[in-house]
Amino acid sequence: MGRPAGRLGSVGGLFADVTPTRYGVAMSVPQRTLGPSKVPVSAIGLGCMGMSDFYGPRDDGQSIATMLRAVDLGVTFFDTADMYGPYTNERLVGQALAPHRDRVLIATKFGIVRDLADPARRTVKGTPEYVRSSCEGSLQRLGVDHIDLYYQHRVDQDTPIEETVGAMAELVTAGKVRFLGLSEAGADTIRRAHRVHPIAALQSEYSLWSRDIEDEIIGTCRELGITIVPYSPLGRGFLTGAIRRFEDLAADDFRRRAPRFQGANFAKNLELVDAVAAMAQDKGCTPAQLALAWVLAQGDDMVPIPGTRSIARLEENLGATGITLDDADLSRLESITPKGIFAGDRYAADGMKFIGR
Repeated sequence: MGRPAGRLGSVGGLFADVTPTRYGVAMSVPQRTLGPSKVPVSAIGLGCMGMSDFYGPRDDGQSIATMLRAVDLGVTFFDTADMYGPYTNERLVGQALAPHRDRVLIATKFGIVRDLADPARRTVKGTPEYVRSSCEGSLQRLGVDHIDLYYQHRVDQDTPIEETVGAMAELVTAGKVRFLGLSEAGADTIRRAHRVHPIAALQSEYSLWSRDIEDEIIGTCRELGITIVPYSPLGRGFLTGAIRRFEDLAADDFRRRAPRFQGANFAKNLELVDAVAAMAQDKGCTPAQLALAWVLAQGDDMVPIPGTRSIARLEENLGATGITLDDADLSRLESITPKGIFAGDRYAADGMKFIGR
């Protein structure tokens, strides 16, 4: 499927050529490009959501140290959103990256509205007024004068996409935003949005365990020159092999509500992950590195953003850029984890209703 990426070169230009050797993989963080602009970004970014929300207790000091280590290693692409926390993650990212603002691209998102009285409740809003007010809030919390990549987090079915993207385009004209993106949008929505203003990136879940966007989304993005930013490329941590029991998840971990982490689904999915881990051992890498290498191998237009609060995990993830998967490797992975093999929906019903609109 797609365009095999092959082994990538090393980082040049503004970013240091750092060669970590943890896990036995010597590598430099390579670059890819963002949408029609061709602005360079690191081939693997850092998703910052879990530093503030959804995955148990937070440790801001540890998270800041991880972000700074990422910068040191040549990561230039950092992802947050106003609803993470809510609001606290943008402040954390802005604080950590302020000394390195000229070296990084910061992406944030608007559109998912959380109820502070009921944190699990979600609504979606994309009115022009809300776009403008959300941008002002994000600029303030991040402590920046412009947002590099501004996504609509989920599509508002009650507001035509043309109106939402039209308001986002005004932010570009005003110099408050550089590039526009969508998240979990359907193919028709992507095309309609792109006609209003060029869309630089589509962020959607994509990994060995979630391959729905292969049906038509990836093809649409490639036709339009849109970079694909896979979030949860490690299956919300499941593909690392580190999660062995449902009970290992913190009481407030949102994965407890995800069907793939429950009951018989958990047991079946764990068997698949163990098969991936066996192949990783044969390749001399970790399961996480193998899973990320697979995403990178789907095309040079893939820029995954695995999230972590740990420097060790960060370094492990970046090691995936030094792993080459040949045709035999890709065929073996396809036989282990064919599309649709993992059991259960990736979100509970209240989350799935916002996908692919």
